[in-house]
Amino acid sequence: TGMQSENGGVIGMLEVIESDFARLEADTTAGEATAQKEYDTFMTESKVDKAAKSKDVEHKEAKKQDSSQALTTKDADLEGTQKELDAALSYYDKLKPSCVDAGVSFDDRVSRRKEEVESLQEALRILNGEDIA
Repeated sequence: TGMQSENGGVIGMLEVIESDFARLEADTTAGEATAQKEYDTFMTESKVDKAAKSKDVEHKEAKKQDSSQALTTKDADLEGTQKELDAALSYYDKLKPSCVDAGVSFDDRVSRRKEEVESLQEALRILNGEDIA
């Protein structure tokens, strides 16, 4: 009987080891299946995300190129307009002294205009052959 209890103990121990192994194998298989499913989901989401981000990069690069081209055009327009403004201001500075005579008062200008008009009227009468009175 001593041997039989030993045999039962070894067989019992082997049965426990077998059940532990079966449980460990089932847990491992379930864990691997779950991990594989999570990996597949992650990879699918990553591919979709990568495609979306690639399109986003393409759109942003195109937008950057358009903006860069628009900036170049605007800079050229600004340069041309600035040249025109500089030329106009230069011309204005040349014309200003001849247009604005700051040394003559309003009354003086009015009297000169009146004299000018009178002399033009007299010249017209002379040309028309009227008598000068």
